[in-house]
Amino acid sequence: MTTLEELKARRAKIAVVGLGYVGLPLAVALARHYAVIGFDISQKRVDELMSGRDRTGEVTGQGLASAALDFSCDPARLKEAAVVIVAVPTPIDLHRAPDLTPVIGASRTVGANLARGAVVAYESTVYPGLTEEVCVPLLEQHSGLACGRDFFVGYSPERINPGDKDHTLETIVKVVAGQDQATADLLAGIYGSVVKAGIYRASSIKVAEAAKVIENTQRDLNIALMNELAIIFDRMGIDTGEVLEAAGTKWNFLPFRPGLVGGHCIGVDPYYLTFKAQALGIAPRVILAGRAINDGMGRFIAQACIKGLIDGGVLVKGARVGILGFTFKENVPDLRNTRVIDVVAELADYGVEVLVHDPMADADEARVEYGIALSDLAALRSLDALILAVPHAHYRELGLAELRGWYRDQAAPLLLDVKGRFSQAEAGTAGFRLWRL
Repeated sequence: MTTLEELKARRAKIAVVGLGYVGLPLAVALARHYAVIGFDISQKRVDELMSGRDRTGEVTGQGLASAALDFSCDPARLKEAAVVIVAVPTPIDLHRAPDLTPVIGASRTVGANLARGAVVAYESTVYPGLTEEVCVPLLEQHSGLACGRDFFVGYSPERINPGDKDHTLETIVKVVAGQDQATADLLAGIYGSVVKAGIYRASSIKVAEAAKVIENTQRDLNIALMNELAIIFDRMGIDTGEVLEAAGTKWNFLPFRPGLVGGHCIGVDPYYLTFKAQALGIAPRVILAGRAINDGMGRFIAQACIKGLIDGGVLVKGARVGILGFTFKENVPDLRNTRVIDVVAELADYGVEVLVHDPMADADEARVEYGIALSDLAALRSLDALILAVPHAHYRELGLAELRGWYRDQAAPLLLDVKGRFSQAEAGTAGFRLWRL
């Protein structure tokens, strides 16, 4: 095993496998202190980064230009690395089961190009036990080396929050674990060079894996509670936002809000934990109940729109409904597991003409992944309803007065505000029928 001093002296290299939302910021940060190879299987992605552009928006052009990163698509370059950090996504499949294709593929590639004595650290979110039960055997099989003797394994779960410029890699405490003390010490030293918030050493790889997967499970359940409350209060004719504002005056009331839960973390990670629980013969009722609620919110929002159209005397079939925002959260271009598609699909089932606009989203990706042709903002006219689904900063200048001009019938235009940007009072003054989640 190499030493931290050798790495700092750039006599040994670190490789980061997977240059997405997690891997790229990590590679850039590490490159300030170490010799770093940035590896990705996508030649298009590598070419893009070498040209100084990051389509995820996580690293600026200046940040890329100043990083002494050695980008490559050649797996053989991994043989040069004394430390390999795997930061590939861990999605779910159509049946909501863990899709281990990326992490298995990465393990095979790393294993086939693993130097003797190297340390392999995984950052991908997985269920407890996956690193040692799935990844290690693959590394051994494809390298011909023995774990614990010829190479070593650790785990340090990513905590990247896309689009968040306050909570970054450097400002979030990093959990680190190794299969032995020496591995944990080396990884703590490497990550400690860039993470100013500090390092937390977990007692084992399984503990670190479990800690990561429950971080997002806890958040998922809290949002599910808010979503269920929103459904209840909607039936009662009570504004959920006003209820939460009132309840929030108590010092220990947690400030969660209802919403669409998508993306590659909160809407995915709980399924990794429930998959493992079910394999152990445990029925995780609470976690799956929360997932069912959150997965159904797109349909609930769409049905609220349908009811609003009917209440306004609008013929549902053929009605024009505009949707602002299609990515999974505001101010990021990431379309993975966006739940806005559920709103679109439900409205389309009713024969509604849906026009979707999103300045952050890649139009080709939206078309290929979801069959959605994004519209220009100017096309969102003669509307019967408008849904503000994802409140990107691009939409902040859109006031209610301007939005009124987008409707076909402006007598009492229907506006559905998923994230509660507008208050009932201001919307009412502007003459809108406002529905908020």
